Amino acid sequence: MGSLSDFWRYGVVKTARKLKAAALSPVLATRGDGPVRSAYGVLMVPNWQDTTFRYCIFGTYGSDLSDLLLGQREEFVFVDIGANQGLYSLIAAQNPKCRQIIAFEPVPATHARLAANVGLNGGAERTVLHQLAIADNVGEVEISVAEGHTGTATLAGREGQSGGGVVIQTIDAPLVDPLLAGELPMFVKIDVEGLEAVVIAELTKTEAVARVQAIFYEVDDRWASVREIETLLRAAGFTRFAKYGRGHHYDVLATRS
Repeated sequence: MGSLSDFWRYGVVKTARKLKAAALSPVLATRGDGPVRSAYGVLMVPNWQDTTFRYCIFGTYGSDLSDLLLGQREEFVFVDIGANQGLYSLIAAQNPKCRQIIAFEPVPATHARLAANVGLNGGAERTVLHQLAIADNVGEVEISVAEGHTGTATLAGREGQSGGGVVIQTIDAPLVDPLLAGELPMFVKIDVEGLEAVVIAELTKTEAVARVQAIFYEVDDRWASVREIETLLRAAGFTRFAKYGRGHHYDVLATRS
């Protein structure tokens, strides 16, 4: 039964939403440049030429992470690593139990849209934005940004990845730690297109990791090792791993006992 349900949710429904986005976006793009309300209930500045934006608007990403964020019943901090235009930061801000959002988005143009979207939704006083990428070094590097699909921007150097190079700033664990200072439990989302293991390795080197109760991370087994990531997280005290999705591209929620 589970496999059939997964096929419906992550196969049929998701594909239908992608087709709907492709069909309706050109029409909606002609209706002006005012804010657009997404299927998740948050407002976003229009960016119709971008696939990631269209997926946000039409709910293509499904409700797995949004339901988890809105369902938190204790006070928490949401850490959004690879925030893009801020969909999940905006959703987290809808939950009054979310006392702070800390978002990392290194690509300047995308970061500007993230900031604009935060401003549209009334969560700016609780949101801290960092135009930074978390990596295993400190400095300036060039990131590949595919034209028309900001969500595929990557430092991982995947074969076949095309797009213009943009210089961004990277930081490692010692610089990440003070940015996560606080006392509340943290819920972390990581979507960094193949660099998840590196980001998680740096996160586990921080003192702040002790406050992380859950990590929701993307896995594409064509260029990422789910076993390597799980090994890192188990060493940091995470014991439960729930898979969301099917095929080679899916998400995992890691939690402590």
